[in-house]
Parts: sequence; structure tokens; C-alpha cells
Amino acid sequence: MGRLTEYTRDGLRFDVTDVGPEDGPLVVLLHGFPGDRTSWREVLPGLIAAGVRCVVPDQRGYSPRARPAGRAPYRGRELVADVTALLDALGAERAHVVGHDWGGAVAWQLATTAPERVASLTVLSTPHPAALTRAMTRSRQPLRSLYMGLFQVPVLPELVLRRLLAPMLRSTGLPDPWAREYAARMAAPGALTGALAWYRALVVPGRGRRRPRTSGSRSVTVPTVYLWGSRDTALGRWAAEATADHVTGPYRFLEVDESHWLPETAPRLVTETVLEAVRG
Repeated sequence: MGRLTEYTRDGLRFDVTDVGPEDGPLVVLLHGFPGDRTSWREVLPGLIAAGVRCVVPDQRGYSPRARPAGRAPYRGRELVADVTALLDALGAERAHVVGHDWGGAVAWQLATTAPERVASLTVLSTPHPAALTRAMTRSRQPLRSLYMGLFQVPVLPELVLRRLLAPMLRSTGLPDPWAREYAARMAAPGALTGALAWYRALVVPGRGRRRPRTSGSRSVTVPTVYLWGSRDTALGRWAAEATADHVTGPYRFLEVDESHWLPETAPRLVTETVLEAVRG
């Protein structure tokens, strides 16, 4: 059907990079905060050279023409539906799905709610949502996740991050060129608010109180690889190791001496891991 450069869902238009042999195994790569589809640019060449077709969308809130207002449009079911709509636009029944950071959270939920669309699952950094929820009461994960609560405050995070995003990213292990690039992109009108909407959707008002939203608690049955960096400042060991409790299909947990930013700082490792998953 040719190359896909964009697709639509519910009036939103998503930008897409579609590279590699059109008849190769299909891999969909989902980025995290505060990146976009360019986060995978060091990973793509190795996948393409191995004959893989790589489809990489800018997700909701990151694609300039896909930034709906409010919290509800950024709940997990909407993010997952964006990915299934991408597969439909490609005419693909299923794909090998790779996700990092928030993209990993979407990948986990896709694999639990629509396993028939997932040939294999490769998640970088982000533990299974249920493992992360358990870690909030059984480890020091709440300290690591304090920033997530701060990001849910209206307006203030935008004001602070416009000035401090690059140094904040550098402090977590992201190399300076990447940190500057991401900060510059987030300076565009509406970009930070769209990206932060993912965090704000975690909390919804209801009956006079706030409650966290959880999703993707069912076990994963598809072949899964989870790659976690032991120097990750945001996502700790307890949740990483507990992820195994939530996967009943073939599963491999790979711990590496890396930071949170695996696509940017360990692209060869990521490429090799994805190719192993694709080849089964």
C-alpha cells in the first residue's frame, strides 16, 4: 500500500516515519517523554539493515495536529486505540511492538487488551503497570516518581520546564545534545502541554476526591522482552523485577548497566534486543 507518512483517528492527524523494506517484518516503535519519533533514529539503521520495516509515530500530544485539550483524551484506552488505528492504517493484523518510557506503558496495555495485534513485545525501562503500582507501597518508588505528581499541577510545570528541562534531563543521564534537542522541541507552542497531558490523565477528579487511574493489570501472554537499566533514576529495581509476575507468556528480563535513556544511549543493544524478538 506504499509508505505511510500520517494517519488519522477521531479527527486527529498523527505524523509517522515509515522506513525499511515494505515486505519485511513490521515493527512499531513508541517513544516516551519528552521525545518523539526521532528518539529512535540511532536504532532504526540496524533494524533496516536487517530487513525490518519500521513504523514510528509521533504519539498523541506530540504530533502537532493531534493535541486534544483536557485530560480524558490522554487516558490509556485512547493511547492504545491510536496504535491499533495505526495498524489498521497499515493494513496490518499485528506487529512487533517496541515501547520506551510512556511508549512502554502503552505497549504493555496494548499487549494485555489486544494481544492478537502484538506479534512480540519489547519494553524498554518501563515496568508492567501493575508491578509499578505495587512498587509504590513496597519500595522507594514513590520518591523516584515525585516528578509525576508535580507534572500534574496546572500551568506551573510548563513555566518551570521551559527553563529547566534540559538540565533536568541531563541529570538523569541523557547526553547534552539530546537534552538540548528535546528541550528545544518542547519549547514549541503547545508541545509541553500536550506531553504533560499524559501525566495529568493519571489523575481524574471524582466525587470530591482524586484517585489514580490504573490500567493494563492483566497478565501478558505474548512473547515479551523487558530491558531495564540499573542506573534508571525514575524506575527502580523492585518494579523491574516484579514485572515477571505479570507475564505468563515467554519472557526475558535483561538488566543492563545503563540509564533510563536506552534508545538514545544504547542503540546497538536496543537494536539487537528487538531483532532477537522479531526472529523469535
